[in-house]
Amino acid sequence: MSEKTLTRMDLSEAVFREVGLSRNESAQLVESVLSHVSDALASGETVKISSFGTFSVRDKTARVGRNPKTGEEVPISPRRVLTFRPSHLMKDRVAAGTKR
Repeated sequence: MSEKTLTRMDLSEAVFREVGLSRNESAQLVESVLSHVSDALASGETVKISSFGTFSVRDKTARVGRNPKTGEEVPISPRRVLTFRPSHLMKDRVAAGTKR
């Protein structure tokens, strides 16, 4: 497994090389896309990216948990969580370990 992490800068650089926009325009484009995705998720919308996967927000209800060390019951507050469900194509690609 690789130790490399893909960053915003890496995405901007890829847009610069593959699309031909300037570095500044590429960075602005990446920021704009990420901002739109973030805003949609924050407002509770589902974000589906074809051949990649689906991001969605789920509301978790309050429940009682347990401290594993002491066994004491602990209340867990209701909260919103972000989930990602990869597409079948993405799952297959990751399983095969192929780049493109």
